[in-house]
Amino acid sequence: MRTMAQKRAEYALREVLEAKSKVDPEKLSSFSAGAPSMLLQNGFGQTLAFWLAKGRSEHMAIFDILARWLKQTDIKHFGECRQPKDFIHKLSTMEQQEYLKNQNETLALLEWVKRFANADLS
Repeated sequence: MRTMAQKRAEYALREVLEAKSKVDPEKLSSFSAGAPSMLLQNGFGQTLAFWLAKGRSEHMAIFDILARWLKQTDIKHFGECRQPKDFIHKLSTMEQQEYLKNQNETLALLEWVKRFANADLS
């Protein structure tokens, strides 16, 4: 049996390698380094909405990585989400306990994303 940390690491590695082929690796690395602190300082939903508003490739890459992960780990809330607006709507209407659970899961995943985005994996 694999731990949740192992599953996060495997997913993050696969997704970061994919993102690096589509997004400037330097921008992805720089952005991912500050993503956890942005989330903690500004709030989970507010940060994700800000990334969507910015719409830069590195913002969208990280948003997509997180959205796909949360769809897998919280099927009840995010399983039906097809568009970013669906994801944000679900996030804004869920109970506080579920919101915090998903925020913590996002922070845990972002630590792996940040490490892999900053690593020389070529």
